[in-house]
Amino acid sequence: MSHPTVTTPARRPAAPPSPAPSPQRDAFFDNAKYAAIVLVAMGHAWEPLRDGSRAVSAVYMLVYAFHMPAFIIVSGYFSRSFDGRPERLKRLVSGLVVPYVVFETAYTLFTRWTDQEPDRPISLLDPLYLTWFLAALFLWRLTAPLWQRVRLPVPLALGVAMLATLSPSIGNDLDLQRALQFLPYFVLGLSLRPEHFRLVRRRAARIAAVPVFAGAFAVAYWAVPRMTGAWFYHRDSADELGAPEWYGVLMTPVLFGCSLLLVACFLAWVPGRRMWCTVLGAGTLYGYLLHGFLAQGAKYGGWYEPAWVRGPLGAVVVTLVAATAVTLLCTPPVRRALRFVVEPDLGWLFRRETPEPARDRDRVAAK
Repeated sequence: MSHPTVTTPARRPAAPPSPAPSPQRDAFFDNAKYAAIVLVAMGHAWEPLRDGSRAVSAVYMLVYAFHMPAFIIVSGYFSRSFDGRPERLKRLVSGLVVPYVVFETAYTLFTRWTDQEPDRPISLLDPLYLTWFLAALFLWRLTAPLWQRVRLPVPLALGVAMLATLSPSIGNDLDLQRALQFLPYFVLGLSLRPEHFRLVRRRAARIAAVPVFAGAFAVAYWAVPRMTGAWFYHRDSADELGAPEWYGVLMTPVLFGCSLLLVACFLAWVPGRRMWCTVLGAGTLYGYLLHGFLAQGAKYGGWYEPAWVRGPLGAVVVTLVAATAVTLLCTPPVRRALRFVVEPDLGWLFRRETPEPARDRDRVAAK
């Protein structure tokens, strides 16, 4: 007796897994980075205007008290995932080491022309102008896993910064003095969580930020003829600033507290919704690295020589020009044109990782 033939339906090939959705960028942090880089550019544009203008000097001192701390805190916050894995190290090389070498060389050659110093050497150990931030961020991220595992990381980093002010012998190699004195801000960023940023984004914080900034400007206006703003650069020891050594130990935590208060007020004013400038937050490193050429070129080209530039109208115009220029340097077309030097693809440089045999993985997991 013949049995009926059962036809097995053809098995359909499994559908490929859908790609995981890319994490959406937080508009608040992109807005904060854009606002911070605009303040950085404004600060550099105000430098030639400080002589003879106490108001400009006060605004300059006020902005320098918090704009780089804010930028560094946000950088530390986004460095929390750095764990030293190969892909993280590759990103560290392509995103920091290569741009540092390129722009350190470019700024040296540019400075030879603007400062009329044809014999100025190219030194990768002595960061020129604003390239110090790349060197410092490289060192900070390398040590991030350590700071995430010690107890009381912020007080410990603050202690390191205080000791650095006692050591004029640290020298200029990789601008280590500045890297150590700004270290507490980066470590604080590593320690922050989203709920901490939500605290400063409340309406009460925005309202309180108004009198705080007004009071800070009044203090800065009073302090202009009485103290040097070089304390906010964090690049010199107390002895190099002409102060007793114990000044550095005292000033470091005082400035840290003042800067944190102003950073909180600054972040309180940063909008959390998507705006026209939100997309520019992804290109702030481009604006940071490129605007220095404009700032140095403006001094060399005599843009500050007309008398009207030294007046109130000139200060307003300079501010608007600096803000507009750095905004344009953060735009997507500039990023696409210069990605090969700021964010190069260095896949060809590194060896491909050999997948670990399953038996070895099981043995490691068992241990």
